[in-house]
Amino acid sequence: MALPRVIRRTNPMTLVLATLLALGFLVFIFSPSSNAAAISTAKRKFDSAAAHPLSPPTAPFQKAPSSLKGKRPPPPVVHYHMNNVTTTSDPVGNQENILILTPLARFYQGYWNNLLKLSYPHSLISIGFITPKTREGNTATAALQAAIAQTQNGPEDQRFASISILRQDFDPPISSQDEAERHKKENQKARRSAMSRARNSLLFTTIGPSTSWVLWLDADIVESPPSLIQDLTSHDKPVIVPNCFQRFKNDKGQWDIRPYDYNSWQDSQQAADLAAKLAPDDILMEGYADIATYRTLMARTADLSETRNQKEVVQLDGVGGTALLVKAEVHRDGAMFPPFAFYHLMETEGFAKMARRLGWSCWGLPNYFVYHYNE
Repeated sequence: MALPRVIRRTNPMTLVLATLLALGFLVFIFSPSSNAAAISTAKRKFDSAAAHPLSPPTAPFQKAPSSLKGKRPPPPVVHYHMNNVTTTSDPVGNQENILILTPLARFYQGYWNNLLKLSYPHSLISIGFITPKTREGNTATAALQAAIAQTQNGPEDQRFASISILRQDFDPPISSQDEAERHKKENQKARRSAMSRARNSLLFTTIGPSTSWVLWLDADIVESPPSLIQDLTSHDKPVIVPNCFQRFKNDKGQWDIRPYDYNSWQDSQQAADLAAKLAPDDILMEGYADIATYRTLMARTADLSETRNQKEVVQLDGVGGTALLVKAEVHRDGAMFPPFAFYHLMETEGFAKMARRLGWSCWGLPNYFVYHYNE
């Protein structure tokens, strides 16, 4: 069919310019505005947030925006595919969420500074604390909140994904948190029972469906390698604990190190014989001269040389809790901290026994050190 006379007489260049002008107009009309881009960014942030204030603290909670009619949308139903939660030797590459849990009766700035130095992406770290409702606990909570506020309002790469603080709903069995008072033999059963209750409360309240690993870190651990999380997870063990030492000045006035935590051990026949003679509610404890268990204590097997093999692993029957890494599925299977005599063990040592009864293994790193505060 012949073209209309008007088009036949039109300059081809004019047609090209008209087409370009029409395309530009369409792009202008349908492209998102800067405001729309800002809304899209806000939506992405909201999508990564917790959906409900009572959600497990694996992400910060943000209220849902109101609809145009002033009504909030109904609470969402969230599906979690637990088979998709991985615990691997490459947690950074697999974007695995770490939950750091700390029972805290005193606040040490060295603990917080050490936490900030961890090289694991802070956006993948959630932290939970539980503090006693005592005068000393109030002071610790206030100092903790000040440190949290400074960090969470600071540079984004230093901020943690979420932080929760719980206050204990029961009274502590001993009034003082001084080291000498804490370690008195007569205080151990009541103290360890209370510690177990605190740990269980903290764990059951904070673990989320996307948590891959749980790192129990004592509030008086003030020094560790920045790569602590990567180093421990690289062994891909269900339960693993480093050796806990303490820096001190020796008789010559020189800085030295000594073992601190004796709760990581391999069992002995002598301990089994002792346990057989105990009443059902009695417990065996390490670190006391009048209880000769003859267990192999990981603290006593450490290589102190500069060339030590920090990756050496040994299987354990009991574990300490100063820096204890646990695959979250071990806790989900039911391994907790018994506040009662469980095979004559309590707290972290009882946890190790329970984990092993559930079919999991416990491991230690005798030549990999974290350091306890020296009072």
